[in-house]
Amino acid sequence: MIPDAVPNLVAGEDRPAADGRWLEKTRPADGAAICRLARSGAADAHAAVAAACRAQPGWAARTPVERGDMVRVITELLRERREEASELVAAETGKPLALARGETGAAIEMGFFMAGEGRRSYGRTTTASMPHRTVFTLRRPVGVAALLISFNTPLPNVAWKAFPSILCGNASVLKPSEHAPLSGWWLARLCLEAGLPPGVLNVVQGLGPEAGTPLVEDPRVDLVSFTGSAGTGRVVAEAAARRLAKTCLELGGKNALVVCDDADLDRAVEWILASAFSNAGQRCASASRIVVFDAVYDALRTRLLAAVDALEPPGPVISEASMERILAAVAHAREEGAVVLRGGERTGERGWHVAPTLIEEIAPDAQLSCEELFGPVAALYRVAGLGAAVELVNASPYGLTAAIHTASVHRAMRFAEQVAAGVVVVNAGTHGSEPHMGFGGVKQSGTGWKEAGVEALDVYSQTQYVNLVVDPALA
Repeated sequence: MIPDAVPNLVAGEDRPAADGRWLEKTRPADGAAICRLARSGAADAHAAVAAACRAQPGWAARTPVERGDMVRVITELLRERREEASELVAAETGKPLALARGETGAAIEMGFFMAGEGRRSYGRTTTASMPHRTVFTLRRPVGVAALLISFNTPLPNVAWKAFPSILCGNASVLKPSEHAPLSGWWLARLCLEAGLPPGVLNVVQGLGPEAGTPLVEDPRVDLVSFTGSAGTGRVVAEAAARRLAKTCLELGGKNALVVCDDADLDRAVEWILASAFSNAGQRCASASRIVVFDAVYDALRTRLLAAVDALEPPGPVISEASMERILAAVAHAREEGAVVLRGGERTGERGWHVAPTLIEEIAPDAQLSCEELFGPVAALYRVAGLGAAVELVNASPYGLTAAIHTASVHRAMRFAEQVAAGVVVVNAGTHGSEPHMGFGGVKQSGTGWKEAGVEALDVYSQTQYVNLVVDPALA
């Protein structure tokens, strides 16, 4: 089922890189080679943009209902082939098949939600200061979109960008991560099989600086939508800003989960494990800071350590380089005086496995407290009460998600009012968005645009104001 080589997909055709170069993709679970992928360059990126430019006007001429119907057909086909898709995701990311199936389900739900928006692509009508004038709005396509995604949840990442872009009448060029080239290419081919016109969704494989940067810099690209690290996001934003392109950035997080003195501690532990260690901690919404009221700190710590000891291995991180970076960060924290309660080492002799890691006695301004690791590492912090908890949560360059566990609705709402986060969760984890929920952060976690939900339409379309003036004498 896995091809020996994963090419680009341009104007409905599989194409190798123009210069014939390839990259090797390894399996995170055991480090073995799994396939090759096209090592694309500027020529390949520009060819894909040209194909999108040719396809976009005809696709934009379709009604939103027609485009929504196409998204529905694609999604129905994805649902029929969900097992095939899930096996590809599990192979290229190393995650358990059950988790890959859940992510495929999330992509399917996103498709059905966006298909319905074809019949809810609403504008609005408003009044005017002059007589006989009516003002109303229309949604218009942005044009050509460059979609640059992360490896961590590859199918949902594609669905969150490609489906609203297709619905809104754009043509797109998808640049998957070099660590997860299979699922995006497979889904784009599925779109063709479902009847999406060639060129409406193209795929360019390769490394970010070689294949992604030419997309961001291409003057024919009207929208750049990027999911990844804050560091790369800055580079993308700077390049796009030089030509004033519309830019949507969904970046990292250093998300906090707060446990109050009236919390259900067993339930809090369950959500800490899920938020911090599922998907090997490779979520932008992972809980990497566990902030605990002093009154229950020791009790929570005891429960949490026992739960970590009983935890099933979370699966590998995506690459050897990622594993080494995570372990080096933990070692540096230990050198600075932090106490590693559990984990902090590689497990197994094959693949890129990091043990679930818990750290305490680390300063809120330490490097590990402030930088996103994207791995199964969480730190415990002791605070006196709600005010100190909010202060610590907000002492971060990021502001993506935050969670609080409490029995008090008053305390929960006060937390939501004061915390700097795009998403706040009460008595659950820091992760777990749904298709109808807009998702995005503040500060270095994004640029203010939201993905998913009806808010995604604001990213992938532009609002046109129409002023209609009538002459009563001609009525």
